[in-house]
Amino acid sequence: MIGVIDTEGDCAEWAFPAAPGSVRSARHAVRDALRGWELDEVFGDVTVLLVSELVTNSLRYASGPIGVRLVRPSPDGAYAGALGGIGGTGSAGGSGGSGRSALADAGGDGSESVTGSPSAHHGLLVEVSDPLPDPPTERSAGPDDEGGRGLQLVACSARRWGTRRGKNGKTVWFELALPG
Repeated sequence: MIGVIDTEGDCAEWAFPAAPGSVRSARHAVRDALRGWELDEVFGDVTVLLVSELVTNSLRYASGPIGVRLVRPSPDGAYAGALGGIGGTGSAGGSGGSGRSALADAGGDGSESVTGSPSAHHGLLVEVSDPLPDPPTERSAGPDDEGGRGLQLVACSARRWGTRRGKNGKTVWFELALPG
């Protein structure tokens, strides 16, 4: 069962169980939110692909709820809503200040950035959180390997990305640049 935390305003947030159908549910939820924001043409395919990869990683290694959060850019390219701990408050309340969520519980202290710096916000911000505290490990996948390409895809596709550890897990985040 999907837990819709918030889909109003400039932030959309969901919690998914650690179950195989959650990857498909996350893809559909992200696509629907981007469509509602009229950003599907700009960000749709790559966002859905990267969310699918990160949720699959969470399913493979973690056993608890998986959080997915999108924060859309305002017309000037900056983030309009609060940022679930990235470069700021450490709260995942979203633009409405809705309080603690699965994302806040999983990765909400905003302490660690592995690659890039989310302090200047321009583009679509995406966060995937799970209760496993260990950061993901980027691997080099061989041609016949079944896995090991998810973080490579994120690194190649995103403007910047990183991880941060929270009190009850971690968040992998990435930012997709606005075209132009």
